[in-house]
Amino acid sequence: MTYVVTDNCIMCKYTDCVEVCPVDCFYEGENTLVIHPDECIDCGVCEPECPADAIRPDTEPAMEEWVEFNRKYSEIWPVITQKKEPLPTAAEMDGVTGKLEKYFSEAPGEGD
Repeated sequence: MTYVVTDNCIMCKYTDCVEVCPVDCFYEGENTLVIHPDECIDCGVCEPECPADAIRPDTEPAMEEWVEFNRKYSEIWPVITQKKEPLPTAAEMDGVTGKLEKYFSEAPGEGD
């Protein structure tokens, strides 16, 4: 099992999760985060820390596509280990549907 970041992180990018991760498996894009599925130790401490409820275990239905999404971008984006301010759009974008298709950016974030 692994945990993955889903589309509700897009345009929010809360980073509370990265601060509690014991293995530094979060990677930062311009407007979202991802978890490297091979580095995640399945401890689950990140899931309750996400204000947007965007982190899910891969055992939930329809998570296979998110595992591959997280894998792809974690291999090209920089690691992030320290909490940063969320995006200015976080509060208004939390819970908006269709964010992957409408707002996702492949551009990397700054990382640490």
